[in-house]
Amino acid sequence: MTSPTPAYDALYLAPHLDDVVLSCGGQITQATAVGERVLIATIMAGDPPSGELSAYATGLHDRWALAHEAVAARRAEDEIAGTLVGAGVWHGRVPDCIYRRDSATGEPFYTADADLFGAVAPTELASGGLLDEITAVLQALPSAKKIYAPFAVGNHVDHQLVRQAAEQAFGASLIYYEDYPYVQWPDLLETLLAQEAAAGRTWQTQLVKVSDTAVSTRCAAILAYVSQISTFFADEADLRAQVGDYVTAVGGERLWYSHSLSPAHNAA
Repeated sequence: MTSPTPAYDALYLAPHLDDVVLSCGGQITQATAVGERVLIATIMAGDPPSGELSAYATGLHDRWALAHEAVAARRAEDEIAGTLVGAGVWHGRVPDCIYRRDSATGEPFYTADADLFGAVAPTELASGGLLDEITAVLQALPSAKKIYAPFAVGNHVDHQLVRQAAEQAFGASLIYYEDYPYVQWPDLLETLLAQEAAAGRTWQTQLVKVSDTAVSTRCAAILAYVSQISTFFADEADLRAQVGDYVTAVGGERLWYSHSLSPAHNAA
């Protein structure tokens, strides 16, 4: 029996509404420009649960200038960004970690910047918990020839969860993208690679060459996430300078894949 044709050429898994465009906007722009079908699936795009937000989440809303319907506004930003790079977008219902609470105690799991880059709450990793829920969500997504997951550079808890769920859902065939801008921060990539080596995992890289036009489109799409710009960049000029400098330093947009896989699994 002939296998059905995959629905997409490429499926990019995003923890948050901006991660894939921040990291892979150039390669996606080039792929869609030649007719490839690309879907960006954002897992943590759900509305906050009912009730009062934590002080930490409220503070972030204030910084984003999104006091009301913040997540809906961010989904709208993602729609614009997807259009700019030529990709379809899909929004999951899992709330961002800043909104998630322990169902038994009602206490928020993550209440400070440091919590975002530490250990995932044990309850979320437990059998039948959020990790298993996300794995099931990923398995139900449309099929694709290639599936890209975050490498989890920087150790953000939601990036860890999506990576682990993707590995449970799709196994060793995954391709990993570098989590930008965390990957340009000192020592974060080196720390992750040391952890991977200690766990007995080895990796190869492949560079996707991206044109100046594709980099410019990537920057324009990042700018569509108006609420998020101040988190990482001073202004548009700073954004374009940082992205351009990193692409130049690396030689493109870098992908990672398990040493046991053939480069044929990856985008050229």
